[in-house]
Amino acid sequence: MSKKLFVGNISWGVSDEQLQESFAAFGAVEEAVIIKDKFSGRSKGFGFVTYTNDEEADKAIAEMEGKELDGRELVVNEARPPRPRE
Repeated sequence: MSKKLFVGNISWGVSDEQLQESFAAFGAVEEAVIIKDKFSGRSKGFGFVTYTNDEEADKAIAEMEGKELDGRELVVNEARPPRPRE
């Protein structure tokens, strides 16, 4: 079963490919995507990385939390479902 990680505080210049490369050291990355503004196309400063394996995802959280990527310290944790809008 796959596990999705939330990655926050991503520098505006980081691409999906750079995000994937940074997290691939810990295991097989199924998907790495930076969330972009639908109007401007600019990064919103966060994204998601999905691993095919829970242990690899847990290792990535432990290793990447607080690590610097392109000048900014990443926030990495297990993704939670979005809150319902009111």
